[in-house]
Amino acid sequence: MKTRITDYAVTMLGLLLLAAGICLLKMNGDPQGIMLTLPYVCIGIGCGLFGHGMGNIISGRIVRSNPEMRKKLEIEEKDERNLSIANCAKGKAFDRMTWVYGALMISFALMGVDMLAVLLLVFAYLLVHGLALYYRFRLDREM
Repeated sequence: MKTRITDYAVTMLGLLLLAAGICLLKMNGDPQGIMLTLPYVCIGIGCGLFGHGMGNIISGRIVRSNPEMRKKLEIEEKDERNLSIANCAKGKAFDRMTWVYGALMISFALMGVDMLAVLLLVFAYLLVHGLALYYRFRLDREM
């Protein structure tokens, strides 16, 4: 019940953000500063939230009406082989992300991009790697 309400709330929030973004885009004659990008950010986040919420609503209705599919999905979600494949894919993607973001930070610095943007990218990069270390140590103690 809670997830259904949450899915509808996320869908409505997405529609509201989408409408707000379109209104901001149409009503603002000469945008300056943050108003140059705010409508597009609202539209992008609104579309993402709407799509996520509608996807959950549609899949929930299909699963509720088909008990065989529900049982099959539960088995696939809990299957150790699928979990192992998903974790391996995440690990490989994380390894590639390390190199890609490192190259991106270096290229931004060499291109003379605003220092704030480069520092934000470096902060996000270090945060992700700090979280990876934290979870590595935590899981190492548990297992």
